[in-house]
Amino acid sequence: MTEQNSWLPEQLEVSTLGECRVDSPLTRARFPGTGRGSFVPDDMRVLYEPFFRLGEEINQLSFQRAGAREKIFFEPAKTKAAIVTCGGLCPGINNVIRTLVLELNFNYGVREVAGIRFGYQGFHPQAGLPPIELTPDHVESIHHLGGTILGSSRGHQEPGLVVDSLVNQQIDILFCIGGDGTQRGAHRIAAEIRRRQLPIAVVGIPKTIDNDIKFCFRTFGFFSAVSEAEKVIDCAHVEAKGVRGGVGLVKLMGREAGFIAAAATLASGEANFAMIPEVPFELTGPQGFLPSLRRRLEARQHAVVVVAEGAGQELLPNLADQYDASGNRQLGDIGLFLKQQITDYMRGENVPVSVKYFDPSYHIRSVPANAADSLFCERLGRKAVHAAMAGKTDILIGLWHGQLIHVPLAVSTGEKKQLSPDGELWTSVLALTGQEKWKLANGN
Repeated sequence: MTEQNSWLPEQLEVSTLGECRVDSPLTRARFPGTGRGSFVPDDMRVLYEPFFRLGEEINQLSFQRAGAREKIFFEPAKTKAAIVTCGGLCPGINNVIRTLVLELNFNYGVREVAGIRFGYQGFHPQAGLPPIELTPDHVESIHHLGGTILGSSRGHQEPGLVVDSLVNQQIDILFCIGGDGTQRGAHRIAAEIRRRQLPIAVVGIPKTIDNDIKFCFRTFGFFSAVSEAEKVIDCAHVEAKGVRGGVGLVKLMGREAGFIAAAATLASGEANFAMIPEVPFELTGPQGFLPSLRRRLEARQHAVVVVAEGAGQELLPNLADQYDASGNRQLGDIGLFLKQQITDYMRGENVPVSVKYFDPSYHIRSVPANAADSLFCERLGRKAVHAAMAGKTDILIGLWHGQLIHVPLAVSTGEKKQLSPDGELWTSVLALTGQEKWKLANGN
């Protein structure tokens, strides 16, 4: 899905700390065919919209392409970096930490890398959380582990306090691994650094299994989450078929975006209904979910229902004024709500029903990264190091039409990416589940 084109070229330009005068220690070829790769010039761009009609003028709006630069800003032997992980857990965090440390140490010669403990809280002097020294030996095997070896937290820390800590620890580069809330915090930190005119780079690596960060077609952890969710849906199908009137009900993560629910539904191929935050649904009435489910049970004796945690919130008690420490609005439990509604409705219709409820949310986000995400984490981590060493700042590494790019935090934060109800992903879900067929069955 392409983001709505409402940006000006200057909004996509990347901030830098100054002129790059240091020769990169990386070995890169000036000509193809040597197997060493090549440096990426700053004027190499990735088009915002790669598709066009013949004869039409091509839209020149573009992003700066990520990659190693021939000249860098920091002198590696004098540089100290820090890594912080924030927000909820996600497969692949340790993979990114490992790649950052190894790329900095072995390829650039940056020997000092500090691991900030328990998110932005670790910068607070009263927290009593001294940083961890991250060495290649320390991170050697962490990519096989779920979670984060640094710990995480939610919540706001004053940018001035964070910058004071960076200065006191003589940190030149800060890598922020996290979702939208984390990157909003990184943007505020970068703004305070700029106000003080300090030569400190801030580079974000987008982390969320919900896949809802703008200008990033895919975030790390998403494929691992879909893979685990697929297994749960398959198990729900087995349970549903095991009894008369069996309903396998699976609640998956996805606060404001239904990417996991939609992708896992397609990967499994066993779901008959899928509900996502972007598409409201009714419980009763001619086109309601419950009458449609009844028709499915009467016809086939079983059904599998997949629901994203943020779906159907309009049907639940209003929690709009309640937020968590990251600023996310509190959600009602749509899974338990649907379980009760299905049970009550079918009994009232004298339809046998046995609901088997699955909520694998914390399991899914705690597993190690699968092979696809491990490879992606490697790419993200290395490109983040290249950007930081070249003095790029106030950016995150995005994925756009298969290319890694530099995205200014000012345009990538504050608004979540959502699944398009008219896009290929959702129309594929409707074609697979056949849920529209059950809505229209018998004309009522």
